Amino acid sequence: MISIIIPVLNEEQNLKELLPFFSNHPELDDFEVIIVDGGSIDESEKTVNNFPYIFLRSPKKGRASQMNFGATHAQGDILYFIHADTRIPSSFPDDIREALKSGIQAGCFAYSFDSDSRLLKINSWFTKFDGVLSGGGDQTLFIDRDVFWELGGFDEYYCIMEDFELVRRIRKKYRFKVLSKQITVSARKYESNSWLRVQLVNLLVFGLFFFKCSPNKLKRMYKSLLDYR
Repeated sequence: MISIIIPVLNEEQNLKELLPFFSNHPELDDFEVIIVDGGSIDESEKTVNNFPYIFLRSPKKGRASQMNFGATHAQGDILYFIHADTRIPSSFPDDIREALKSGIQAGCFAYSFDSDSRLLKINSWFTKFDGVLSGGGDQTLFIDRDVFWELGGFDEYYCIMEDFELVRRIRKKYRFKVLSKQITVSARKYESNSWLRVQLVNLLVFGLFFFKCSPNKLKRMYKSLLDYR
């Protein structure tokens, strides 16, 4: 079974769009959906309660804590972490199982944006390649459950970049692969900021992350430099 874990904070509208996808999926019996809330003040819980899925309130705020908490309640032998504004292909169960059967222990998908922007099409083209910047939350993350816990899960010290930090640890010991099939991610960050501004801020934050800058400082910097709704 695949356990799909979705950390949320005020994602009512995205949940309304995403959850029916799982309900209508032909392999519904082969996966479970766990939504982990970090203190929403909208109707996220009410939205989830309209579906046969698990809604959890995380005792700690922050994606890393929420995803770890969701993983403790997961029944599947494969964990799949996604964002609420991500749209994944209907073939995702087979894609993930085939990847793990090939001998890898974790991986992610390439992605495209829900936008016709040529610049964003260039961005998405690069996500097909495996490199030091691969494995961010937008690409989603699937991982063998035993491997996840052996590595200690997400490091909750990281209030930002927690996905990249985990992928770095995965690569040191296990095989990681970027699947070429594309998922769709939201372009909302680019809609409220210029393309160039987002690229420069991302490069700055990545650089400081690799130089071990405090995650709290990185998060404050990211929020101050971008209008991210």
